Amino acid sequence: MEFITILLTKIISDAFVQCGYDAALGLTTVSDRPELCQYQCNGALSGAKIYKLPPVKIAQNVVDVLAKNAKFASVTAVAPGFINIVLTDEFIMENYSLLINDQNLGIKQIDKEKTIIVDYGGPNIAKPLHIGHLRAAIIGESVKRLARKTGYNVLGDVHMGDWGMPMGLVIAEMEERYPDWQCFYNGFIPEIDEIPDFSVDLLNEIYPFASKKSKENVEFRNKAGKITKELQNQHAGYFALWKKIREISIPDMKKSYDSLGVEFDIWYGESDADPYIAPLIELLTEKGLLYESDGAMIIDVKTDSDKAPMPPIMIVKSDKSVNYATTDVATIVQREKDYQPDKIWYCVDRRQDLHFSQVFRCVRMAEIAKDSTELEFLGFGTMNGSDGKPYKTRDGGVMQLSDFINMVIDGAMKKLDSSDFVSDTEQKIEIAKKLGIAAIKFGDLVNFRAKDYIFDLDKFISFEGKTGIYILYTVTRINSILKKAEFDEAVTPMITGIYSDVERDLILSILQSGEVYERAINEKAPHYIAENVYRLSVNFSRFYHENYILNEENQIKRSSWLALSVLTKKVILNHLYILGIEPVDHM
Repeated sequence: MEFITILLTKIISDAFVQCGYDAALGLTTVSDRPELCQYQCNGALSGAKIYKLPPVKIAQNVVDVLAKNAKFASVTAVAPGFINIVLTDEFIMENYSLLINDQNLGIKQIDKEKTIIVDYGGPNIAKPLHIGHLRAAIIGESVKRLARKTGYNVLGDVHMGDWGMPMGLVIAEMEERYPDWQCFYNGFIPEIDEIPDFSVDLLNEIYPFASKKSKENVEFRNKAGKITKELQNQHAGYFALWKKIREISIPDMKKSYDSLGVEFDIWYGESDADPYIAPLIELLTEKGLLYESDGAMIIDVKTDSDKAPMPPIMIVKSDKSVNYATTDVATIVQREKDYQPDKIWYCVDRRQDLHFSQVFRCVRMAEIAKDSTELEFLGFGTMNGSDGKPYKTRDGGVMQLSDFINMVIDGAMKKLDSSDFVSDTEQKIEIAKKLGIAAIKFGDLVNFRAKDYIFDLDKFISFEGKTGIYILYTVTRINSILKKAEFDEAVTPMITGIYSDVERDLILSILQSGEVYERAINEKAPHYIAENVYRLSVNFSRFYHENYILNEENQIKRSSWLALSVLTKKVILNHLYILGIEPVDHM
């Protein structure tokens, strides 16, 4: 089905042409003043400059042509040159009928043949996920689901950090603590010799200790650098220990991501790109792109059009090891071979902008990806505390992600304890988990991804206002209505008429949702989805409070309202899927 704005643009563009004006002036949009009209066209304002006429005169000429169109309840020219449009209920109902017979409920399917890889997550093995991993997980998951919902074939890739200096630091510290382990001796044979058992808790303690130690102890840092290089050359003992670290770390990562409702299709790390690094270096050399600088091998990626400094990208370090940039370029080589993606989107902290600019330029210069392959950096801002600085623990440390999630769930639990929504303890725990995750995700996604935002626990777990919990409460309210009415949700939700202004507003907000999806996917911006589901929830709340659905004696009207409730729920659930928020049956 076509969006109403497209249908109206065609009609109004034709009216502009009939009046002797350019058809492009007929672009029509949803009104930004809904109290005045439903749709608007501002083309007369632009036309005034072209045709040297007062904009309101151009607008009136067009309105005179449109006046008899049966789709408009009213169409008026308003100074200085706006065309305000109100649709007839019959035209709204026509579009409603098209929507309920569309299996995608108005969400345009863009291209099922195109494959997108969304690179998000980026955790390091041997380290617990912390608060800094939250936005990548939430936004990346939402962008992935948005692309899937709009028709793309999408793969989410966690892209773990498991091959660089952090690994060298961990192994170096383990060697100092456990020098008697066989893996630290020459002659270690992986098929025969064993690595002692150790826990993920030990790894979580070792990395921050080793990282701090490397900043204070140059000798230790140099040792870690040497081990990193030897690991990348597959030193038998280090490589066997690394595999065990990876084996222990990944299930713990998955547990944290599972608690957030975040799923990856690809569990590759930087190490998986290692087989592609040697051929990559050979290719870059053949193309004459690599040159030596202070013992390192680098590529100039600056262009004459650069207005800001663009440093060269380092491919091989002076100690002959590789780095983050090398593995990112090699990963694109790997993805081209394995998946032939049409688009690769990177959901990463916006402070990595320069790094990805360098990587993308290197890939283009070396012709590693097709010219048509879209490489895009989707940078995001930071989640801050009330002081406006990146969120910390009370003592100023970096909060582990699991601790943060538990803190919010505990807050939701206290909210439930202070209400009479749920009495059963087990149910209350499960509902609190869903409410807590909803609070976290909606509180993040309602903001444009590139912006910083303040995390406010009390605000985010509120049952009122623009919160995830308010959206979930709307769904449970609809569930309650339908259950009491014993209404079959499987029945196609037909409405028989529009009986009030608030009902009309709700139907229009449903019909306009498809355009919100299109804008969100075009801009890779889930905040449009979050804003729209809040608008839908507010409109349903108004509709609910102004109409006594269950007590309505007119059965035709009652059935129509119940059908509209079913459709509203379906549309809201589509939005919640994009946001990665799981609904609750009741509260």
